[in-house]
Formats: sequence, structure tokens, C-alpha cells
Amino acid sequence: MDARLVVVIAGVVLFVVIIASLIVLRSHGGRFTFDTQHGTQPKATEGEGNTPGVTFKGRFTMLTAAAGAIFAAIGVRLWSMQMVSSDYYEELAQQNQMRTVTTPAPRGRILDRNGEPLVTNRASLTVAAYRDLADSEIVVRHLANVLGMPYIAVRRNIQDYNQGAQSLHTVASDVRRSTVAYIQEHPVDFDGVQVVERTERVYPHGELAAHVLGYTGTITQEQLSAQQESQELGEDSPGSIVYESGDIVGQAGVEIAYESLLQGIRGEQTVQVDASGNVTDATAAIPPEPGSDIKLTLDIKIQQACEDGLDLAISTAHQFGYPNAKCGACVCIDCTNGDILGMASAPEFDPSVFIGGVSNDDWSMLNNEDRGYPMINRAIAGEYMSASTIKPLSALAALEYGIYTENESTVCTGWWTGMGESNGRYCWDHSGHGPMTLQSAITMSCDPVFYEIGKGFYYDEDNPEGLQEVFRRWGLGDATGVDLPGESSGRVPDAKWKNEYFSSWDEGDRTWNPGDMCNIVIGQGDILVTPLQMACVYAGIANGGAEPVPHIFHSAISRDGSRDAVTYEPKERLNASYRQESDLDLVRNGLIGVIYDESESQASHFTNLSVSVAGKTGTGEKNGQDDYSWFVAYAPADDPKYVIASVVEEGGFGSTSAMYAVRTVLGAIYDEPDTATISASDGAR
Repeated sequence: MDARLVVVIAGVVLFVVIIASLIVLRSHGGRFTFDTQHGTQPKATEGEGNTPGVTFKGRFTMLTAAAGAIFAAIGVRLWSMQMVSSDYYEELAQQNQMRTVTTPAPRGRILDRNGEPLVTNRASLTVAAYRDLADSEIVVRHLANVLGMPYIAVRRNIQDYNQGAQSLHTVASDVRRSTVAYIQEHPVDFDGVQVVERTERVYPHGELAAHVLGYTGTITQEQLSAQQESQELGEDSPGSIVYESGDIVGQAGVEIAYESLLQGIRGEQTVQVDASGNVTDATAAIPPEPGSDIKLTLDIKIQQACEDGLDLAISTAHQFGYPNAKCGACVCIDCTNGDILGMASAPEFDPSVFIGGVSNDDWSMLNNEDRGYPMINRAIAGEYMSASTIKPLSALAALEYGIYTENESTVCTGWWTGMGESNGRYCWDHSGHGPMTLQSAITMSCDPVFYEIGKGFYYDEDNPEGLQEVFRRWGLGDATGVDLPGESSGRVPDAKWKNEYFSSWDEGDRTWNPGDMCNIVIGQGDILVTPLQMACVYAGIANGGAEPVPHIFHSAISRDGSRDAVTYEPKERLNASYRQESDLDLVRNGLIGVIYDESESQASHFTNLSVSVAGKTGTGEKNGQDDYSWFVAYAPADDPKYVIASVVEEGGFGSTSAMYAVRTVLGAIYDEPDTATISASDGAR
């Protein structure tokens, strides 16, 4: 029977009952009675008066009237709901049965500058189910047996409270096609189980550029809390992505730096649910939109050379008696615009271990000190003493402040006593270099000349920290601004820093002294730099003071793949001033001399190149460890385009190991591999 007809009949019956009740009560009511017991003529006498019976009748009448009013109101309301507003309430009921759930979108691909895929996606068959399937023990056990998973694990995945109640919950990813076929061929046995297609990250070149690319993972509770806080404070920008629990997001490297481009737009599906919230049917769906593909400035050929060169440098260090060499970095940039063409860090890691969630064992290995903390990108986050690679800046500072002149010379005997015999210091070449000018001191990396510079600054009353000022002017002690997370700023120590950093020391011990200045002038002691910072410094030397902001992003590709929708515009990081052009020429000539005059064996690795090279070796000293090997170079020397910086922890002298990484990269750039024999250094520092 139609609901509206039922309501009409019920209303009529209710109305009749109320009217009948009122009539009956009215017929038995009255204020007077007739007395017929005293004589033959009746007479009216006063009734019961205010007796309990009369009072009860009055109250009952009032109660009946009130009840009638209530029933009448209910009847009117029912009439209004069913006859007047029935369409409205029917719509509310329908809405209460429907839910909108989201479906994940494929992430955008990551390509090198030439369009070669570095990270892409592949289809993954996923077994999924709605949460109510967990109540069906037989189906869950059968599914667990087919998937080869423990029953409790399957049930836990189905019940996963990190995902929406009405969303499909992932039970297993990357399921074999034979398993999928079995499930689909026995639908009765797997009622409620669905097979859906998802995407997983693929790394066509394995570990190549892993530190740059980063990895993805399930969004953390901390990230969700940060998002909620931003929303409450109104800090989220219009159109920003709103994440849900269970979303896959970038967690490191380019994946997180350009998450807003790589993350796609979720799809939506409307599902019907019962009173318990269980999904009973699925209706219309809006398909998800993939994220944007992005191009990086990396050139896969140069990137491979950076990694191969770093591996060669480390193995060469082992060959020449440095068994502890296992960590390091190599970075190549285009000094004309800041493009990062290659960036390698050792040890490497495999980003594919994060697909589907990293295991505890893998996570422990990736954060293990004995394994060298493979997750650290040492090119931007490794902080090292700069060693002799900083001497060009020390020379520029000396010329600018008149501490040392172009024509001045110092006789290097291998032992410097400029601050007294008790404070004497060795040159790295204990046999001495003989008479050294500032330019030849750069070429031969002669320490006593720079000790004289450090001493001069310490006793300069007008500019006692002029050296540090020049270091900072060229960008040391400050992050380069590269568009990758986790960059370190390095450190340029001075008197104030030492006093605060060693605040627990006695006052005399934390006072800046001549020894501190003699340390930093040759890149030892407390000064810290990153390989990328030194690459930027040498880009500035090559460019006449101008240092571009190093960057890894090249462009974002339009969704139809036909063009670049967004392209990076080069930016200038700084433009360092210097006294005059001849000062910079002196430094550049000294750096060319490093390559071709410092050591015959070292020169043999560069004379087989068709372009000229300028560069500098460096040997960092750290208590309790072997020397750290540095090499920085730019080419062509007469028209600079490329800058390469490399460091090998505990790798010995600069030409012992790091030089081979730089030469490997130059060989890849110019298609001129190194044909010289690898041999022990004959003295290149």
C-alpha cells in the first residue's frame, strides 16, 4: 500500500477517535443533579461541588484535550512530511545511502633533460576489498591461502583504518596474473573481492641518480598533522592538494621537492551503502588525472659518468692504500646557467625498496653508520673541510686587502716558522718548494705562502676578518638555494663563532688565535663546505664573480605531452666583487698551472683532452682518519662551460682519487675518455 495513503487513513482514524472521545466525555459531564427523594416535586439542588469526583473529571477532560492536541499536531506533521515535503525527505534518504570515495592518480614521470625516463610508472594488479569483507572469515581465509599471506595479515589489510571506510582497501599489490586469474574464475568463492589496476614507481636505470630523484611512500601522520595545522591557520594556498590517509607522496629528493607537479588529481566514485555503512553498490565514476611529467637538468650520460667516476675514485683509493674510502660525492654543473648536469653520492641506495613500504631491515641498513648512511646526499648535505680548494679565495682576499702582493715571494723550506719556532708548521711537501709567488703557490699548493696570508690577516687591525668576509662574499657559509631538500649551509668560522661554539671551554681556549687563521686560510680547521658550494665558487671564478643558482628542475610538460608548460628561468645567486681583473687572472693562471704543471702524472690525465682545463687539488685533514681527497675543475679554461667538484672521504691526496672522478666526467662530456695509466701520485696535493 502506498505510504501516502496509509498516512491519510491513519490521520482520518485519529481524527475520528479524538472527536468521539470528546463527545463521550461531554455527554457524561454536568455541574448540577436533581433531588427526587424529598417529596413529589423534584427540585434542583447543588451537585457534588468541589468533591474529588468533580475535580477528577475536570482534570481528565483537560488531559484528554491535551492528548488530542498532541495527536493532532503529530498528524499534521506526518501529513506535512508525507504529503507536502515527501520529495525533500526522499532526497535526504537517498543521500544518506550514497558516499563519494576517491581513487588514486598515477604520479607524473621524471625525465632527464633529453626526455629519457628516470622514473616512470607501471601497471600493478592489486587485490582489494571493502572493509565489511573482514566479517566473512571463510572468504578471508580462502583469499589468504590463494595469496600466500597469513590470515591475520589479510584481515588487517582489509580492516586498515588508515584508509576511508568506504574506499577499496588494498589487500595485496603486484599480485601474479595466475593468482588474479584464479580469483576471477571463482567469483562465488571470493564474493566481495575485487582486482583493480594501480600504478607503481619504476626506476629504469636502477640506482642511477637515486639521491637526486628521492623516493615515495605512504603519507605520514606528521605530514597529515602539518596539513591540518596549515588549514586551520589558513596558510594553504587555493588549489593546493588535500591529502588523505593512505596517499602515496614524495618523501625525498625531486619526488618531494616537486610533489605539487608530480601528484595527480584523484578520481571520484559514488558508492551505495547500507545502514551499517557497508558498500552495496558502485555507480558513476570520474577517472583520476595523472600528475605532470617533469624534466630535470640532468643529462643521463653525465649523470652516469659522475657515478662511474666516483666509483673509480673510491676503487683507486683502495688500490693505493686507503681501504676506508667508501663515501664521497661528485657534482657537475653548467656554470653559465646553474643547470645541474650530474650529481652522485656514495654509498648509493635502491629507491625501489620503498615501493609498497620499506621493511625494517632495509630501513636499518639505509640508516646504518657502518654502511656510511647511504640515504645522505653528500653533494648537498655533506659538510667537509675545503682543504686547498679554498686557496684561490684566500689569494683574492690577500690581494684585495694588501696582505700579499702579486710580486711578493716566500721561500718554502717545508717548515714555516713565521710565528716562531715553537709555532712552526709543515708544508705538505716537507722537502720544500723553494721561492714561491702567489700564483705559483696556488699551482703548487704551497702552504707557507698562505700561512703568511693568515698571519697577515690576524695582525691586521683594520681588517682582522677580511679573509672570512671574502669567503662569505663568494657564497661560503650560506646555502646555494638548490631546489632539493636537505641542503647544508656549511660554516665560515670567526672569533664570535668560536667563543659561542666552545662556550664550555676556558676563556683563553675559546679566543680566536693566529693558529685558527692559519688553518682556515688553507681550508683546514673548523671551516666547512659542501661539494655543491665549491662548484658554485669555481663557477664564479670562471664567470668573473657571477654565480648562478644551481637547480635541478628544467621544465614541466603539459598534460597532452606536446610542449613544456613551465620552464625554469636561470637566476643569479650572487656576483662577488674583487679588487681588479688582474687579480682574477692571477688566480685563473694558477689553476691552469695546477692541471699541467703541478705534477707530470697528473697532467698526463688532461693533456689527452682536446680542451684546456683549470682546477685545484685538495687534501683535507681530520683527526683519527685518513686524508679527504678533493678535486675541483672547470673547462674549457678559456671559455668556461662545465664545473665539476668531487670529494672522497678518506681517499688520500686530491690526485690520488678525486681527480679520477673529475676526469671521467670530462671524458663523458667531450667523448674523450682518459687514456693515461692510473698510477700513484708523485706529489700532487
